[in-house]
Amino acid sequence: MVYKDGYEHFMLKEIHEQPKAVRDTLCAYVKDGVIDLSHTSLTDEFLRSLDRIYIVACGSAYHTGAVAKYTLEQLAGIPVEIDYASEFRYRNPILVKNSMVIIISQSGETADSLAALRLTKEHGVPVLSIVNVLGSSIARESDYTMYTYAGPEISVATTKAYSAQLIALYLFTIQMALSKQCMSTCEADALLMELDTLPTKIEKILEDKERIQWFASKYANAKDIFFIGRGIDYAICLEGSLKMKEISYIHSEAYAAGELKHGTISLVEDGTLVIGVLTQQELYEKTMSNMIEVKSRGAYLMGLTTYGNYNVEDNTDFSVYVPKTNPFFMTSLAIIPLQLMGYYVSVAKGLD
Repeated sequence: MVYKDGYEHFMLKEIHEQPKAVRDTLCAYVKDGVIDLSHTSLTDEFLRSLDRIYIVACGSAYHTGAVAKYTLEQLAGIPVEIDYASEFRYRNPILVKNSMVIIISQSGETADSLAALRLTKEHGVPVLSIVNVLGSSIARESDYTMYTYAGPEISVATTKAYSAQLIALYLFTIQMALSKQCMSTCEADALLMELDTLPTKIEKILEDKERIQWFASKYANAKDIFFIGRGIDYAICLEGSLKMKEISYIHSEAYAAGELKHGTISLVEDGTLVIGVLTQQELYEKTMSNMIEVKSRGAYLMGLTTYGNYNVEDNTDFSVYVPKTNPFFMTSLAIIPLQLMGYYVSVAKGLD
């Protein structure tokens, strides 16, 4: 039996369970400060042999794959392609030698992802699955399995499973980088220490949820909401936008900020809410310039950035801050206010 433990809805309960999901997934694969993937059967020799990775998933799982593309390419130096499982399964994908497909699924039973796995096996390419359910179909049929430890997820909108998937992918990235000698042991140790701080930082963000609740109630009648960002911030926007549309029923889109000028900016009018995600410091000014562009069209701006970037208030109407961490891990923190935003907008609209 699963109870709400005093929370109004399972979604809010599961948002608050994310520190535990992150902590449990870390503890499963980090032993005495060292990554241990022995239970997955992955070896350094195998990882070193890989020349390309394909990530295949649906929905929120695809969005974790979008984050992993940035981390794997930049930290481990390996090319990564990401694909929607529903697209992958209906074409004839060209999978090169010395490659691996990563299938990501919360349930381990996602029909499109399972079909993509079987197609991959027909091509003779090994599969690593990242799943949350022990003994699920995708886990059973994969060559390698990396379980996440989010526990049962009752809410339709995934939150804690998404966060646990991110941790699994961060750890996989670090181990891949070590095996390919793209990262020193000292650098890996520093990243693992930073990962260990994430649960506490997520708890700190959750303490400030009333402020997000106030803002969400103000914009519960919005007709259109745009999320914009660059790099990993764009991947964060994809998930933030999905959370908004799937539970509030408000039309919401995520855009790579630089693409706005190629037609989309014409949709922005007086009062349109535009949420800019600015956690990647080297892209901060670029994204801010895009936000100023939409403000000139009458947009109401919300900025989501890290503590210290207080000059964001010079150009935005509302700002939300999250603790600093390594830029590659910012997704784990920046997604929390966006999950809360989607939830509280839905509550303000009286939706179940």
